[in-house]
Amino acid sequence: YPSEFLTQKITEDNQIPVHLHVSVSLQYVAGLKGRALVEFFHSNIAEVENEELRHLMWSSVLFYKTPNVEVMACVLLSTKAIYFLLDDSFIHADEHQSDFWNKENSDCENSSFHLSCCFVLKLNDLQSVNVGLFDQYFRITGHSADHIVTCLTRDSYNTHTFIQQLMAVLSLLARTPSPEPVDKDFYSEFGSKTTGKMENYELIHSSRVKFIYPNEEEIGDLAFLVAEKMDGLTNLPSLNILLYVLAFQVNHVEGSAQNTSSLQPKTLILTSSDLFLFDEDYISYPLPEFAKEPPKRDKYQLADGRRIRDLDRVLMGYQTYPQALTFVFDDVQNQDLMQNLTLDHFGE
Repeated sequence: YPSEFLTQKITEDNQIPVHLHVSVSLQYVAGLKGRALVEFFHSNIAEVENEELRHLMWSSVLFYKTPNVEVMACVLLSTKAIYFLLDDSFIHADEHQSDFWNKENSDCENSSFHLSCCFVLKLNDLQSVNVGLFDQYFRITGHSADHIVTCLTRDSYNTHTFIQQLMAVLSLLARTPSPEPVDKDFYSEFGSKTTGKMENYELIHSSRVKFIYPNEEEIGDLAFLVAEKMDGLTNLPSLNILLYVLAFQVNHVEGSAQNTSSLQPKTLILTSSDLFLFDEDYISYPLPEFAKEPPKRDKYQLADGRRIRDLDRVLMGYQTYPQALTFVFDDVQNQDLMQNLTLDHFGE
């Protein structure tokens, strides 16, 4: 253990996304290759001697207790647990985390020894996995609020690969088998007879972990929400969401030594007539079973919206993935000025 193929695959996956900055300790991890990476896992991270490292992924993560702090993490999947090796700047990001994170060992700034905190979610504690729209992210849910983590992969391939690896590892767990299911027809399996409303598509794994995927109604709800934000749209039923993607909005910070740019996470939604940016809550919905009250904010909050017909030009950067796009809109204060003039002049 492990096979040459697995070692090579984990080495290839051990790359930090170029647009995200991480601490020195995580840069050290990203520099490890092959056997050195596996030995690092066993000597520094693994909790049990006989567990095997099966998958490695770099992703932004959100915790249920700190929904506003997105942090970079190296996600390691073994046959026993999921480990989130976190950027050490996360510990100091929020004062309200003292009960959640142990801050005692932060006195190593002046030495060559770099520390990361590691959040561990044991596979035996795993209850459900919610996959986001178009596989842009997924949420892992344990038995309490401390054990809910969302991985914002922003990449359907990375999401799909991790879910496949997780299912394979869960198949190795020795859990008491579920009772034999009673044969059900399609409508009783996926629908509620009282409301006639389709539920989200659930796949219950042999380990009794639920894998929950969004259904068509979620897109319909999103289209309705988008339609509410659009003024003067006459034909609402024909509104189609053409694109849903998790992206970053680039805000240039001027006045610093070099003009740096901060990346603000946004959900970009494109319809046939408008371009929208939303602030989305990726961690609170759907509500966990133990939640006593609804979240403080809505799932989608409109940050910006522009009409496609006001789009003047699109500038494309020449760097490799991820691609930077600049949308330039005509700066018209009153968008319907011409229409109103015409009506006043010619109308009765």
